[in-house]
Amino acid sequence: MAADIRIVRETPLSPAEAWRRITDWERHGTVVPLTRVTVLTPPPTAAGTVFVARTGLGRRLAFDDPMELVAWQPPRRCRMEKRGRVVRGWAEFEVRALAGGGARVEWREELRVRGVPAVADPLLAAAGRALFGRALTSLLDMTN
Repeated sequence: MAADIRIVRETPLSPAEAWRRITDWERHGTVVPLTRVTVLTPPPTAAGTVFVARTGLGRRLAFDDPMELVAWQPPRRCRMEKRGRVVRGWAEFEVRALAGGGARVEWREELRVRGVPAVADPLLAAAGRALFGRALTSLLDMTN
């Protein structure tokens, strides 16, 4: 089993600007608490780009969440596979233009966390929606 997460936000940002913001990988580390993101492959971003989100306190109470982009279709869709020892699954972003201007961003994610039983998937999904929903809102915030 896995925790399924789906978050949708509408923004007055153009689809290109929304895309730029949500695919600025290092910036995710500024909006997800206790997390730092490091891109391991040289630019430009493309399928095959690898990055690691390190979450936690210090060296002992932290884990790495390595990800690889497996689909890269700017400025519309990207998909990454999570290949860590602790977190497995995938995440995907889609950006669509709104008829009256602005963009609709959809973030979907399927998470499996080592040591967390399937019975806890609904709780993990709710926590993920809260955490990643706040992160997506921050990434799209026009005052930033």
